[in-house]
Amino acid sequence: MQRLVEPAQYTSSTVAEHLDREGIAASIGSVGDALGNALMDSAIGLYKTELVKPQRPWKYLAEVELATAEWVDWYNHRRG
Repeated sequence: MQRLVEPAQYTSSTVAEHLDREGIAASIGSVGDALGNALMDSAIGLYKTELVKPQRPWKYLAEVELATAEWVDWYNHRRG
């Protein structure tokens, strides 16, 4: 089982390396551009408030992955 690690900054070298390995292009706004990531910051804030924080402590990455997939499905298709 893969152990869950503490969250890191979105700009960390670990995250950048993971994205690169998976062929994913990072989308990070320019320095001082407060509005560039406002929508994503809002969605991440909801995700943390509604899912991550109320259910912690998380023991395994698989738990977070499944809960995240379920939350994203709810957020995209059923929330009202």
